[in-house]
Amino acid sequence: MNAVAFSKEGQRLVSGSYDNTIRIWDVKTGSPIGNPLTGHSDHVFSIAVSPDGKYIVSGSDDDTIRLWDMDTQTQIGEPWTGHNSCVYAVAFSPDGKLVVSGSRDRTVRIWDAETGNQIGEPFTDHDNWVWSVAYSPDSNLIASGSYDSMVRIWDLSTRKRVGAMDHDHGVSSIVFAPNGKLIASGSFDNTVRLWDIETNLQVGEPLRGHTSFVNSVSFSPNGKLVVSGSNDKTIRIWDVESGKQIGGTLRGHSDYIQYVAFSPDGKTVASGSEDNTLRLWDIDDYLQL
Repeated sequence: MNAVAFSKEGQRLVSGSYDNTIRIWDVKTGSPIGNPLTGHSDHVFSIAVSPDGKYIVSGSDDDTIRLWDMDTQTQIGEPWTGHNSCVYAVAFSPDGKLVVSGSRDRTVRIWDAETGNQIGEPFTDHDNWVWSVAYSPDSNLIASGSYDSMVRIWDLSTRKRVGAMDHDHGVSSIVFAPNGKLIASGSFDNTVRLWDIETNLQVGEPLRGHTSFVNSVSFSPNGKLVVSGSNDKTIRIWDVESGKQIGGTLRGHSDYIQYVAFSPDGKTVASGSEDNTLRLWDIDDYLQL
């Protein structure tokens, strides 16, 4: 499982996989809803659900982005083409009108979600694969994380780069805090870091505890917690204010954890792993559901 995302209401979970498919799951029962969404001809590396919960966007190793109807589970229109290598990351804008993507071709691109047309020229500042992309809550900024060890931020009104922060190794995952003031990033240097958007400075010390690559990070809806998933097969939860790990380390996966996500109510974390399973975790008890 390369990517997971909750639906708006939190009752459904969407996953993308090495088997080239996207699947929708019932959170309560753990059962699949309908048939797999097929169309990609290679691994599905990234997915996102639109803010209104009606659409899924996916990025694949077939170099395309595809849009899907959540309810009918059908592809909408033709694949979006423009990247010339694997699409590692996709994210909707907060209003759902735009999609940002990042690719092995080292570019970040903006797309019109309704037409599938690329908007403007690609952002080409990164020197290596782009693993992660995100929109700020106010839609004014996009951020990207790359194997070149950099987190970069662009102002969409000017299309100028307004921020650059660096890890000691490739950046695998980035996410804006709900208030738009911080970015959390996970890295192949085994750390999670918090960054101040205005100053581009690191907030506090790196969050250490993982013993291998940090593949995914996610903020809780209230912005007080960050969850991280790692190649060390564990999930850890961090207090944003103190920078300390809270609760127990979540163990259960038997292979690398590729993606973690908070539920919309902040009570549950979903994780997807190379052990081919999705798991749900109770944040209050730090137990698998």
